[in-house]
Amino acid sequence: MTPEPKLDLDQLTALAAASAQVTQACDCGIDAYREWTRVPAAFPQAQLRSIGTLAGDPYADPTFAEYHPHGTNYWSPDAPVALQHFPYNRCAVQQCSVCQRCCLTYVEAGGYYVEPRIRALAGQTIVDVAAPD
Repeated sequence: MTPEPKLDLDQLTALAAASAQVTQACDCGIDAYREWTRVPAAFPQAQLRSIGTLAGDPYADPTFAEYHPHGTNYWSPDAPVALQHFPYNRCAVQQCSVCQRCCLTYVEAGGYYVEPRIRALAGQTIVDVAAPD
């Protein structure tokens, strides 16, 4: 199995810009997921194709530190997408094969549950900040 390509800030920003240009309606509804959302049971998963990953070294322990300098939180629609912070450092970037919109996905694994989550990729939320100490 070939590993997914690691996307950098410029690539992610370009995908977000292209996704923002999509105007057609689609069953995926990616554009409605402005904040982290549990992937609905009826989501058309088969329409998604992998573009790449934001995850780093699979043998390193990624941080759980979040980046919220302006009072946002994990659930905020305007929460910054900081690639080296949680949860973005665990995300896959996927694209709907029908409408071409892009989204971020990852699996939240709590004590007794596993929950796939999704968030639309929006360029205005992507920030370039260093990894936490």
